[in-house]
Amino acid sequence: MKKLGELLIEQGKLSERDVERALLAQLEMGDMVGQVLVKLGLVSEQDVALALSQQLDIPLQPGNEYPEEPIQIDNLARDFLINNNVVPVAITEAGVRFVATVPQDSFLAKALTMALETPIFLALGLESDISKAIQRYTEDDEEQEAALDDHFSGQSDDDFIEHLKDLASEAPVIRLVNQIIHRALDMGASDIHIEPFEDGLHLRYRVDGVLQFYPDPPAGNLAAAIASRIKLLSQMNIAERRLPQDGRIMTRVKGHELDLRVSTIPTVHGESIVMRVLDRESIKLNLSVMGFGEDNLEKYQALLSRPHGVLLVTGPTGSGKTTTLYASLASLDSESLKIITVEDPVEYQLEGVNQIQVQSQIELDFSRALRAILRQDPDIIMIGEMRDTETAKIGVQSALTGHLVLSTLHTNTAASAITRLEDMGVERYLITSSVNGVLAQRLVRTLCENCKEPVELDEAYIKQAGLRPYVEADKCVVYQAGSCAQCMKTGYSGRTGIHELFVLDDEMHRVIMEGADATVLHQAARSQGMTTLYEDGLRKVLLGVTSMEEILRVTRDQSEEEASPLEPHVIIPAAEFMSV
Repeated sequence: MKKLGELLIEQGKLSERDVERALLAQLEMGDMVGQVLVKLGLVSEQDVALALSQQLDIPLQPGNEYPEEPIQIDNLARDFLINNNVVPVAITEAGVRFVATVPQDSFLAKALTMALETPIFLALGLESDISKAIQRYTEDDEEQEAALDDHFSGQSDDDFIEHLKDLASEAPVIRLVNQIIHRALDMGASDIHIEPFEDGLHLRYRVDGVLQFYPDPPAGNLAAAIASRIKLLSQMNIAERRLPQDGRIMTRVKGHELDLRVSTIPTVHGESIVMRVLDRESIKLNLSVMGFGEDNLEKYQALLSRPHGVLLVTGPTGSGKTTTLYASLASLDSESLKIITVEDPVEYQLEGVNQIQVQSQIELDFSRALRAILRQDPDIIMIGEMRDTETAKIGVQSALTGHLVLSTLHTNTAASAITRLEDMGVERYLITSSVNGVLAQRLVRTLCENCKEPVELDEAYIKQAGLRPYVEADKCVVYQAGSCAQCMKTGYSGRTGIHELFVLDDEMHRVIMEGADATVLHQAARSQGMTTLYEDGLRKVLLGVTSMEEILRVTRDQSEEEASPLEPHVIIPAAEFMSV
């Protein structure tokens, strides 16, 4: 069977270069190739659908053939239609006919057959047509939403709590919550922030590490009902509004298995809710696509191949530390090695890896789990985070007894992880005996390929920004962010990593034992050839992967130290030196 890209090339809709671009973008976006092609504007939705219909030998149903009135099926929930982009279009003696954006999904066919206990037939439809059809299912009169407001007036607290359970199941609230989650998937957001303020409910999405305010938030008068709906889905106590709570929602949206980690906290205007979005299908557990430079990747893989020792990954919250550890474990042979992890929480399940979830309510913390792990004859241990002295000491002792230990720390640079371990009570001679290396990392946004703009930097900026070691000519061309619909006018699409790998060799052991602080360790590592976060970022700027402004945003503390000694205290924005 020919691939979708091959069919579109044969039909003259695409070039081979277009398909290559789409496949590269797919690594970042995680969508199917057809969806990526449409989002990049390389081909129309209709063209992709026609080619897909030919490839799968599934008929394409035009939108004008959908029924005018929605077909109601008792055993089929509206949430199922919305989450799977499927809609019924006909009921006949032979069975029920549906139109879906992904009719080849075996889960969809099985679920419909089990729910209806009748033959079902799936046709292919355009996502835009199906969305319009589903909208007719979820349309409600304004009177229905107005009726919800009446529930909140003139009630005691007990009555209010009782009504919340009913309101959380009302169609307008269900629709709003579903729209919030669906929009996060469409935007590629990592977090959803639902925040009550005096002027109403604010909705923000964190896309590529940056919060974006959504201009059309849900109605503020439904704030309590929306919070209750989310708390019900995440199995929280709906009656508790005074204390923080944590929960989890497992759902399927548009063919994606989503894991939502939900956190609520009381504020003066109501409950603030944050949902961390984990898309299991979009995660890329492959070190080669995580932005490593060739030199850093080679050194890091060499550290992973050592039979024992501690390998740490450091960085602030949201810098991709856990994903790097998962990709590291995925690169190892889990069939010949006994790999055990202890995490809080377990974000992604890895094949062949024993993963332990920390349970604080039953006193199963990191240190207690680690002591039990050592009796399980492991080869490799992954600790989600070294949070306390006991966990750090057990991790070091595990490395000294012949285990490879992977873990994370919250430090700004790789070298400062050494002093952090010392602050936690680990002796320096134990650090030099057990720690193999420390990887510091950050995530930077990658430029949108559709709208990025070339910029020529002059000699003054090249020197002042620290680019001179990487540029041979007097001038160089880099890229800055543009603005287009594909990147939601941000100029960026997706993220990649920048890295700083601190390898503890004999020279570093000597410096550590001399009692050097983090600054001296950092300088010693640089003299040994370590590439810093800022320097790794500069290399990605020159490759056209990201912009100078983005590197400065993420590594501002290092950039001020590592720029030209003539003016180390300030980095002037690149735009002031630009001549396009």
